Amino acid sequence: MTDYRTIPLVFPDGFVIGSATAAYQIEGAASEDGRTPSIWDTFSHTPGRTWNGDTGDVACDHYHRLEEDLDLMASLGLEAYRFSISWSRVMPGAGRDVHPAGIDFYSRLVDGLRARGIRPIATLYHWDLPQELEDAGGWPARDTASRFAEYAARVVEHLGDRVHTWTTLNEPWCSAYLGYGSGAHAPGRTNGADALAAVHHLNLAHGLAVPEIRRAATNDPDVSVTLNFHVARGEREAAERVTALANRAFTSPMLLGRYDDDLIAYTRGVTDWGFVRDGDLETIHQPLDVLGVNYYSTVTVRTWDGAGEKARNDGHKDVGGSPWPGLDDVEFLPQDGPYTDMGWNIAPDGLEDLLVSLNEQFPEQPLMITENGAAFPDAVDQTPEGPRVRDVDRTDYLRRHFGAARRAMDRGVDLRGYLVWSLLDNFEWGYGFSKRFGIVRVDYDTQERVVKDSARWLADLIASRR
Repeated sequence: MTDYRTIPLVFPDGFVIGSATAAYQIEGAASEDGRTPSIWDTFSHTPGRTWNGDTGDVACDHYHRLEEDLDLMASLGLEAYRFSISWSRVMPGAGRDVHPAGIDFYSRLVDGLRARGIRPIATLYHWDLPQELEDAGGWPARDTASRFAEYAARVVEHLGDRVHTWTTLNEPWCSAYLGYGSGAHAPGRTNGADALAAVHHLNLAHGLAVPEIRRAATNDPDVSVTLNFHVARGEREAAERVTALANRAFTSPMLLGRYDDDLIAYTRGVTDWGFVRDGDLETIHQPLDVLGVNYYSTVTVRTWDGAGEKARNDGHKDVGGSPWPGLDDVEFLPQDGPYTDMGWNIAPDGLEDLLVSLNEQFPEQPLMITENGAAFPDAVDQTPEGPRVRDVDRTDYLRRHFGAARRAMDRGVDLRGYLVWSLLDNFEWGYGFSKRFGIVRVDYDTQERVVKDSARWLADLIASRR
């Protein structure tokens, strides 16, 4: 077994190292300056949906602490910062016009990053659909894709002279399958056919938005999408079914212009895919400058024989519905540890395998790790120099996964960068504030930021390359 701790972390010129966040998880100011509710506002305010009833109303108060957080990024030497834009903040009420106060916040963010030598990477959609669009049908409705393209165009018209990379969607797997299949994420619906319709309309939204970004931008940016890939192990047939639904439902239309026959066959009992219209796949199939890769852990699967209770250890919160429409006979088995605080197994070899596999499938497609990190139950030590978080487990996790990325590059993978999730402890969706992914600790009572040892390790890695 490879000891990823021993691999020299030497990366080529142009390889970018940074961190990432998402709007609803950190911004707060949920009803200020014209912002209207997203599906996550509604979901988190619904009793029983999130841990302890936590919401993103205040979160990390990033909206009011922008300059402080920008200085924090600069102190760590971050080379890139991936953030998301709140659709409800820049176009309140899902309107057609950009709201000045909302777009001004992101304009100041982008300018602040550039002034500090940090590359702005903007994600247009990180799960926070305006509630008005959900009320009109949400992602299972075709019109949502068109509205997303309009939103993308308006935002890029305002910021498209300064943003380095535009990402259309973050993890559409979660938006579709957790939002409309399992009910674990907003809007909390549990309908397999709706989940698969959402898959297609998210793909279509991406395909419609890419030409709008290229039209509206004036600085020749990179254009990307970020997918969370499932690395499935165990029984081969079951693993193929999982990767069809989880991975190829997005990569095949986006990168190859098709839905694979086995995906259609697996889900035939759920939907007839009648929502796919002539010309849709050509629209979805757009050239990308970089493919964003989010990776945290692996899954182990087998075909369920119907005996006993089916194992459902797929790493996602179980609230009753299924995020796997058409795969009712696939079991997700417990995996060997060690584990993060999310209960996810720690498997840096899975990252290496994933990157190599993607390179083999799409050899001309540059890749970037847009999220990788770990939640652990941090402890704060009081020292003469002030509070300190000695997050040994997180530092070790990052060291090994950076080593896995380096090994993948040695095997020929065109990997352009690595963004650690997350810059700040934050609102962790259905888990509320109970899980801490940040390399910077946030005291949610005082909003004090404490740089963890993992952040110091990352800063040293970045500094060693200069």
